[in-house]
Amino acid sequence: MTDHFKPYAAVYIMFVRDGKILMLRRANTGYEDGMYSLVAGHIDGNETLRAAAAREAKEEAGVDIAIDDLELKVVMHKNTDKEYFDFFLEAKKWAGEPTNMEPEKCDDLSWFPMDELPSNAIPYIRDAIRCYREGVRYVEWGWGK
Repeated sequence: MTDHFKPYAAVYIMFVRDGKILMLRRANTGYEDGMYSLVAGHIDGNETLRAAAAREAKEEAGVDIAIDDLELKVVMHKNTDKEYFDFFLEAKKWAGEPTNMEPEKCDDLSWFPMDELPSNAIPYIRDAIRCYREGVRYVEWGWGK
């Protein structure tokens, strides 16, 4: 029997308010340290996309999000060091003020105007935010086109 391809999957939460998006600067993780990303994480398995996003929002930003308040906005099929399916969900509302709950992995959590992202934003994150702003629902990234 042939083994089938097993991709990686991650969820990203887009907290948006007043034209700004919440971004975190990675630190001490060994992956894209010093670069800005979104609250995010791997899907653990045996959980839905929205459940994974709500879990990550609580773990990383200390906020509670009801599953029904998460809306899928962008799907990215990414080919970088590994092949990923990335799911970008917008939090329509949440309880609590986002706070850096993982200072050992994140050294800044700030709001940025969506049209003025930090210069050190991870390129595929920058592209996902562009897709969100333009209403693009699916994008392929890193395939050498």
